[in-house]
Amino acid sequence: MKYLLMIYMNPAAFEALSGEDRDEIFGAHDAFQAQTRSSGELLGFVALADPSHSRSVRVTDGATSATDGPYVEAKEFLAGYYAVECDSVERAIELAALIPDARYTAIEVRPVMEEAGLEM
Repeated sequence: MKYLLMIYMNPAAFEALSGEDRDEIFGAHDAFQAQTRSSGELLGFVALADPSHSRSVRVTDGATSATDGPYVEAKEFLAGYYAVECDSVERAIELAALIPDARYTAIEVRPVMEEAGLEM
């Protein structure tokens, strides 16, 4: 079964960490990637830019508009994700708990629809 392990980040909390703590997080990501590559569970990963670089696109009556944002009233934003393939949701949760950011913020575990037999 394939899962996305989505990392949510609060920029204020991240900025409050010491440089040493941030370096530890980045090193732990390297270790997590090595472990899940070795086990064959890692499918890929992406770190996302700050939401201030985002654009929201809408099509209304055939007209496309793109605006800066999203600007939502939230303290956390999607910062990145790992795509993994493992035998169960329990294993996906175990992997999510190994992501170093889980000590500071939420890691959402979501099945990939095609793999889970879910419908939209």
